[in-house]
Amino acid sequence: MPMWNLEGQTALITGGSKGIGRAAVQEFVELGAKVLFTARNPEDIKKLEEELQAKGHDVTGLVADASRNEDSEKVVTWIDKNWGSLNILVNNAGINIRKKALEYSEEEFRKILEINLTAPFELSRKLHPFLKKSGNGKVINVSSVAAAQDVGTGTPYAMSKAGLLQQTRSLAVEWAGDNIRVNAVSPWFTKTPLTNGLLQQEERMDPIIRRTPLSRVAEAEEISSIIAFLAMDKSSYITGQNIIVDGGMSVNAI
Repeated sequence: MPMWNLEGQTALITGGSKGIGRAAVQEFVELGAKVLFTARNPEDIKKLEEELQAKGHDVTGLVADASRNEDSEKVVTWIDKNWGSLNILVNNAGINIRKKALEYSEEEFRKILEINLTAPFELSRKLHPFLKKSGNGKVINVSSVAAAQDVGTGTPYAMSKAGLLQQTRSLAVEWAGDNIRVNAVSPWFTKTPLTNGLLQQEERMDPIIRRTPLSRVAEAEEISSIIAFLAMDKSSYITGQNIIVDGGMSVNAI
């Protein structure tokens, strides 16, 4: 039976220098995977890379913007040159701009959809041959509870994450014959650099905590552990699914 590890697996994690992505990078290497992660800030990349390499882990960071075609091509070239195939793709990179619907510029709207929805689709397509070649490909998309209900994130963000869920389902069906599983993880509020400002505003956090049966926000490691599970062979009969990690918020009628 497959073990609870990622020994010998190769993994690409986008947006891997902070928050959920960083937690996933750390968890994957500790489980034995070889990891390539991308981020936009060279200093953040170097810091995490050196920290994990000092512990003997096989990890490499690349400066890349998820929405730039030339950057995604750079990632594909690196994988082709260094690994030749890919077991795991984690589409984690994402952004948000919180505004009322009438306040968004066309540029802001397009930027959110490009990074949160278009980029995962294009990167998944470009890496399909490598995932297929591995004989055991897994794609994990990081969506959000905002995909299914309004939680005040702003309409473009919610739209992009809802689209990512349908992308997950459709590719799961289309790529099953290539032995590639595609799943998603949908977090609720999580302690990350993206949410630090909000988490410090007591008047905004109180209703969020009251709405969550477990009465707290998630730690990034509580999300990355689910991502890791979906990347393992232990989850080999799961595809096209969305695992909600929200402390019970979505089932709370109060």
